[in-house]
Amino acid sequence: MSKLAILGGEPTRKEPYPAWPVHDERDIEAATRVIKSGNWGGYPYPGPETRRFLKMFAELQGGGYPVAVANGTVTMEVALRAANIGWGDEVIVPAATFQATAAAPMAAGAIPVIVDIDPETYTIDPKAIRAAITVKTRAIIPVHLAAQVADMDAIMEIAEEHNLIVIEDCAHAHGAKWRGRGVGTIGHFGSFSLQSSKILTSGEGGVLLCRTPELAARAAGIINCGRSHDPKTMQETGDNYVFGANYRMSEMACALAAVGIERFPEQAKQREEMINYMEESLSEVPGVRLLKRDPRHTTRSFYQFLFAIEPQVFGAEHEEVCAALDAEGIPCDTGYPAMHHYKLFQPQLSKLAVPSAFPEYFNFAEMALPVATQACEHEAISVEESVFRAGPQGIDDFVAALRKVQENAAELKAAAEQWRADQG
Repeated sequence: MSKLAILGGEPTRKEPYPAWPVHDERDIEAATRVIKSGNWGGYPYPGPETRRFLKMFAELQGGGYPVAVANGTVTMEVALRAANIGWGDEVIVPAATFQATAAAPMAAGAIPVIVDIDPETYTIDPKAIRAAITVKTRAIIPVHLAAQVADMDAIMEIAEEHNLIVIEDCAHAHGAKWRGRGVGTIGHFGSFSLQSSKILTSGEGGVLLCRTPELAARAAGIINCGRSHDPKTMQETGDNYVFGANYRMSEMACALAAVGIERFPEQAKQREEMINYMEESLSEVPGVRLLKRDPRHTTRSFYQFLFAIEPQVFGAEHEEVCAALDAEGIPCDTGYPAMHHYKLFQPQLSKLAVPSAFPEYFNFAEMALPVATQACEHEAISVEESVFRAGPQGIDDFVAALRKVQENAAELKAAAEQWRADQG
């Protein structure tokens, strides 16, 4: 039995996984074209590079009216504001997601209501949504997490029953489809991130897909300092102003994102092939539980891949298993903390009015989110997408390293106990 690398043994994989983002001469040509144009920023909105990129993006997702936004957090704030959601309104969000999903409602003046997740998918639990609805509820932000899509059939049914706005957080899911429809086109809005590590990137940036041209025109006004736009042409009209700010995406970022879309289909195909191979291989590892694959999730496209471990089988919590895998040359982590224990989400440290006005929503010590707590603090392992661009050997190395860690559970457990003792 091989000694774990974290305990001084040889690592399973010595070759690094593929770097991200990738680039070639097309990116240089796009950047050069923008530089020579003299139109580098986002004003006047939308510029020619922005128009081209947005057309390509809507085609990629299969519909919607797109607005280019500074990043994939502001997109959600803008969606809420475009839907006239704000002060005192409640917005239901899942407990397992990046802090931005819960922070965006606060930026719009609304209250994030954090609910638990489905244990089989780690996405928002429709039963928890129903239980959280009050007379103040105005919106739901389901998150398509890792390689999973939230149950959009159930969510849209609830939304229609209660006249709620649905903003799909698609930061992980460019190109994914539910029942053959692109995510982000099912709800009233779809929020996409183009941040540096995302599977479609321009360094920073975001796209807000809107259900109607009228919503898109309102969103475009909000991101363009309040200048209103004609809903048919998205041209500035000069009247009927909205209250906005400069949340525009630059022409440079849009040009780079358009090149990324050209590469995207082949990259997505490779990832989807390799995730199938990964799941087949992981299913044979003791102590591993794969998340449920919903047959309605017809095309998978993902930023991360999540699965669960049984800590008792591995002799350690998922944090220690990830440390052991990292030493074996495998890039992974434990994913997002549960929102009520998330160091990046501490509303009490801000001067936003919501926490002080409505403290009952932020009593995290009394908040019961058992599924998210178990998943995020004990079970979940998140695999970087680079593993899925390294071909079958990249998957084989990951699975071999995981088997090695599991087979050395006793040694890992002893080391973990000693480490905790040393920490006091």
